[in-house]
Amino acid sequence: MQRSALVVGASGIGGHATARELLAHGWTVYGLARRPPADLPGLIPVPADLMDTERLGEALATAFGGGDNSGPTHVFITTWMRQDSEAENIRVNAVLVRNLLDALSSRKTLRHVALVTGLKHYLGPFEAYASSRTLPDTPLRESQPRLPLDNFYYAQEDEVYAAAARDRFTWTVHRPHTVIGMAVGNAMNLGTTLAVYASICKETGRPFRFPGSRAQWEGLSDVTDARMLAQQLRWAADHDAARNEAFNITNGDYFRWSWLWRRLAAWFGVQAAGFEGETRPLEAEMANDHAVWREIATRHKLVEADLNRLVSPWHTDLDLGRPIEVMTDMANSRRLGFAAWQSTEDSFYDLFAELRARMLIP
Repeated sequence: MQRSALVVGASGIGGHATARELLAHGWTVYGLARRPPADLPGLIPVPADLMDTERLGEALATAFGGGDNSGPTHVFITTWMRQDSEAENIRVNAVLVRNLLDALSSRKTLRHVALVTGLKHYLGPFEAYASSRTLPDTPLRESQPRLPLDNFYYAQEDEVYAAAARDRFTWTVHRPHTVIGMAVGNAMNLGTTLAVYASICKETGRPFRFPGSRAQWEGLSDVTDARMLAQQLRWAADHDAARNEAFNITNGDYFRWSWLWRRLAAWFGVQAAGFEGETRPLEAEMANDHAVWREIATRHKLVEADLNRLVSPWHTDLDLGRPIEVMTDMANSRRLGFAAWQSTEDSFYDLFAELRARMLIP
């Protein structure tokens, strides 16, 4: 049966990788974003803002036609919009999902919706990270109950569940840890943030200093290669046993930052400085680097001189500053047949090489 995918957030780290994965496996793929990517041959762009219902409807009509029974069979929701408070995160991001699924409802073509959220499902919202009252047991498992906290991931899930009951499609929820992959202008981009930070350290002679907590430096951790996320999304869409399930998704290996940090430093040829008794937030460390980066970009003829388009130190600080080790259990998808695995060290090296090839870092 012909399958057509609408990848929502196609310009982001996870959405871009998902669109590329589906295209490589013969899917018809539509990419919805305010500015859809232009570097994926075969992707059908759907420029739209999910908060503007009128223009969203117009964009979907242009892409799929105006009548019933013409639309995507699968939707992959990989986007969100950061707000100033969790209450606003809930309001805005629930509306994003509701507007999309309401706009597709009358077309009666949807068979499956995949929602990408993350480990804040277990850890709580950003402002709760440092609160010991909300710290869960690890490894994090899908069977763990929701926290007694407001959380926009829960609101997004509830929108999917309600629409699935109404329109009779199946669903999956995918919960990556920190996603490592290629994107520019992304709000949560630890891999590229560390690459740019290391590049600045190399150019200025500063040490490549670990910004996080003792628990993160010494404890076990994992991350999610965007390509792994994309593989799991495609796998779940193709397997009946995966229907109506939530799945953690990481690379499948564990590491300690005390081990990996020195390897990342070696890739760039910079001096590594580990945990030195207190957190040293990267947001403060890079606060005055905008002019430095513009000079580096000019000298090396890089394609992006705006530091804000490349780095998200606030998010990197939240990830690396957690007061507990954070690792993820993958048993739920493993027992159903998802067996992919990815070296985390190679995830970073592959990203660094791509950033350099695209002239985003020197």
